Amino acid sequence: MINLKNDSKNNNYRILTEHINITSNELDTKSTNEIVNIFSEADKEPQKAVRKAIPAIVNAIDEITERLKSNGRLFYIGTGTSGRLGILDASECPPTFCTNTDLVQGIIAGGLPSLTRSSESLEDVPEIAISDLKDRNFSNRDVLIGITASGRTPYVLGALKYSKSINALTISISSVPESDSTLDNDIDIRLITGPEILAGSTRLKAGTATKMALNIISTSVMIKLGKVYGNRMIDLSVSNDKLMDRAIGILFDLGSVDRETAIQLLKKTNGSVKLSLLIALSDMDIIKARQLLNDSNGNLRTALIKVNDY
Repeated sequence: MINLKNDSKNNNYRILTEHINITSNELDTKSTNEIVNIFSEADKEPQKAVRKAIPAIVNAIDEITERLKSNGRLFYIGTGTSGRLGILDASECPPTFCTNTDLVQGIIAGGLPSLTRSSESLEDVPEIAISDLKDRNFSNRDVLIGITASGRTPYVLGALKYSKSINALTISISSVPESDSTLDNDIDIRLITGPEILAGSTRLKAGTATKMALNIISTSVMIKLGKVYGNRMIDLSVSNDKLMDRAIGILFDLGSVDRETAIQLLKKTNGSVKLSLLIALSDMDIIKARQLLNDSNGNLRTALIKVNDY
């Protein structure tokens, strides 16, 4: 007979992401209001988990930044929800920060079809992950972030082991304590969100914490690479009307220029908000402004300090 009662002793035989959450016991008997309130309370846990992982996240950001400054690339790899979150974060970097599509890449077991269809059989083959990395010429200059909520996904474990073996910067993100899973890495990010409301469904709290951590990591790296001025995304890609309006707003707020001047500057600079801002703030011509920006490694704040030297 199957025992439907929650037995806390049985949790001792499971990894943390498979534990039974007693706060959601008999979830199917609850009212809609009760269910939503249970989820609302549970979703406070990802914030706490990310806060506890701040030292490791800070370390990761600084180390990733140095690799990318030295022509390295950042790769996320995962399966299922973890893989999809990595691809989502990578795909948002080009339009937000005008990065080359090669700079930040997401890899999921099974490739792009796995974004909409599960590929459980491939998750258990570590050799496929190594092949996927080799196909992208992954090297010791690069960074790998392996995402595995359970800390036990063979596909991700294979990728982490390979990355470490070639001396690439190897970072893992998991939602279990080290006692549940020891991972090959240089930086170990543990987002301990506890048992899920729906037992084992790590697309919930664990997935939320992972998305938060990836947001923080990629955005912070881009800030340190000079793609942000103040709290504005000055390297955004002006590819539609919404982004054009955002670019004009940035030039209006930070460059103190009117809408028509902002439009003319963006036309002159082929849509570069950063270069347009430098021209607006320094009154330099486009040739000198572009040279100054290049000499400042693309950092607007550094360029503005050097204006009087040009």
